[in-house]
Amino acid sequence: MWRPLRRVGGAACLVAGVSAATLASRSSPTLAAPVDPPPMPMRVLGNTGLQVSVLSYGFWATFGAKGDLKNQEGVEMAKQCLSVARDAGINLIDNAEAYGTPNGEAERIMGEALRQLTLEDPEKWRRSELVITTKIFWGGPGVNERGLSVKHLREGLDASLKRLQLEYVDLVFCHRPDPMTPTATIVRGMSALVREGKATAWGTSEWSAQQQTEAICYANAHGLEPPQFEQPQYHMFHRERFETEYAPMYKQPYNLGTTIWSPLASGLLTGKYIHETPADSRGAASGYTWVGQKAEAWRKDGTMAKVERLKAYAEGTLGCTMSQLAIAWCLKNENVTTCLLGATKPHQLIETLGAVEVARKLTDEDMKAIEAILDNKPAPYQGYGFPAWVRGINKL
Repeated sequence: MWRPLRRVGGAACLVAGVSAATLASRSSPTLAAPVDPPPMPMRVLGNTGLQVSVLSYGFWATFGAKGDLKNQEGVEMAKQCLSVARDAGINLIDNAEAYGTPNGEAERIMGEALRQLTLEDPEKWRRSELVITTKIFWGGPGVNERGLSVKHLREGLDASLKRLQLEYVDLVFCHRPDPMTPTATIVRGMSALVREGKATAWGTSEWSAQQQTEAICYANAHGLEPPQFEQPQYHMFHRERFETEYAPMYKQPYNLGTTIWSPLASGLLTGKYIHETPADSRGAASGYTWVGQKAEAWRKDGTMAKVERLKAYAEGTLGCTMSQLAIAWCLKNENVTTCLLGATKPHQLIETLGAVEVARKLTDEDMKAIEAILDNKPAPYQGYGFPAWVRGINKL
């Protein structure tokens, strides 16, 4: 069922794509009468031909990293969260060799959770309907256990597949650019992984538009596999690269697909950090003090005041939570192929799934009101290196 309501922080939260029975079994809110849902929206990922859900589920900084999300406890909670995601229509699940402590622990937990879920319900978890990703760069402490050398690309993905208990991943990313490895070497190494059947396509994460086009041009010139998608950070207060630098990449022949990360700015856009960093939040946890420091910087420079106004607009005008609004705002950008969600508890994921319905209801007037609060829209792309006055056109 599609849209039962529950109360979170005093606001009615729209919950998308999860049956009432599923919600009742995994959370404690009182549910209104459900209505039949439209299916989870899909978008095509670049030139891959793959349809991916507009919301996807990622394992960064959660499973295998937090104390209560390791070992069997982590597997059991991963199964619950993955089930909520799949019930809602999510088909893309994201991971990386760097995730977890030690590196790769998040992949191990995810692999075991998927193995058990597949045994329990082979139809729901059939491999042909899942789009599974991983990223290669940081594999271990050794000097050749990181980076994008052909050696590490091969060994890193082999190790990931073993932890994930898979024969192949659908998408493999270069987790960052590697200044020590020439683009030609990276393209040849990634092409080999695809052609050996270990991945169906490859992409990048936090590469510049120039680095992407260099890789694409080299691949096309030498009959190799080009990168087809990018995983960048994108949220209400991190816009320049996604909206301006990448602007020409979204058009053919590049047709760049995107799997955006941190739509909630590591939790700062949940509204929990407006006045202080909660003691039980990620920003107060060991290893994540940078989140608390960022929150303090936002409070000082006025950004958090904007978050407070956005939260009031979300709850008072839209009847949703701040988290739902932040994710819905990302989804309104047609160049966002899929938005990665991170959650360690089912109720967290259930709330953010409601962003789909919020996005459906956002009007042009809502978007203008939000833009007025943000007041940070990047200048439109005019071509690299040229101001708008160099050449213009009188549009209707």
